[in-house]
Amino acid sequence: MTLQRIQCSCLLVALLLPFAPASDAAELKVLSPVAMRGAMTEIARQFEKASGNKLIVDFATAGAVTMRIEGGEPAEVAISSKAQVEGLENKGKLVSGTRASVARVGLALFVKTGAPKPVIDTVDDFKKAMNAARSIGYGDPSAGGVSGVHMARVIDRLALGELRSKIALFPDSQAVMSAVAKGNTEIGFGLTSDASLVPGVEVAAPLPADIQNFTEYAAAVVLGAKEDTGARDFVKYLSSPAAQETWKASGFQPR
Repeated sequence: MTLQRIQCSCLLVALLLPFAPASDAAELKVLSPVAMRGAMTEIARQFEKASGNKLIVDFATAGAVTMRIEGGEPAEVAISSKAQVEGLENKGKLVSGTRASVARVGLALFVKTGAPKPVIDTVDDFKKAMNAARSIGYGDPSAGGVSGVHMARVIDRLALGELRSKIALFPDSQAVMSAVAKGNTEIGFGLTSDASLVPGVEVAAPLPADIQNFTEYAAAVVLGAKEDTGARDFVKYLSSPAAQETWKASGFQPR
C-alpha cells in the first residue's frame, strides 16, 4: 500500500469515529420493586442519556426480587428493602461495599379519583373506615410486597379478621391501583408512591402514625455482574441530586 493510500485510509477512519457506537456502552439488567415503576422509568431515561448505557429494568415485588437474586438469577443491580438487601449481602449474593440507600416511602389509603376520602387520622378512624368500606384491596402478602405484608399484620394486630370476606388480595401494587381506578375496589392500600403507577387513583390519607410503616429501599451490585463498572455507576446515580428530585416527585422521601 502506498503512503498516499495509507494517509487516505487514516483520514477516513478519523472521520467515521465520532459516529461509531461507544465501545464501553453497557447493557445493565436491574431488578426493581414494582412500587418504583413510576419513578424508575424516568430515572432510567436520565441515566441512559447521561451514561450512554442501556438499562433493562425488570419489575417485581420486593420479596420476589430477593428470591430471584437468592436463586442466582443474573443481573447487574438489585433494588429491594434495605433489610432484604442487607440479607442478600450477608449471604454473599451482592458485592460488599456497594450498597446504597435510595429513598423511603410510607403506606396510604387510596380511592378512585374524585371519590369521597375516608378520614383515618387515628386508629379508631381507620377501623371505622375499614368497617364502612364495601370492598378493600391490598397486595397478597405471600407475594412479598412490603405494603401487602404490612397490611396483613395490621389486620391481625387490630383483630379485624371479620373483614376478610370483603378483602381482595392482588399480585402487586399496580393491580391494586388498577382495581381502585376501575371502581372494582372501593379503597386500596399501598405505598404513597403507588399513585404514579396508574391514572385514576389518589391518596386519601397516609396510615395513622401508630400503624404506619416506612420502607427504606436500597440498591447494590449483584455478585458476578457482567458489567460491574456500569452497575456501580447506576447505584451511585440512584442517590444523585437529579434522581432524588424524581423520587420526591413520585411520592418517595429522598434518602
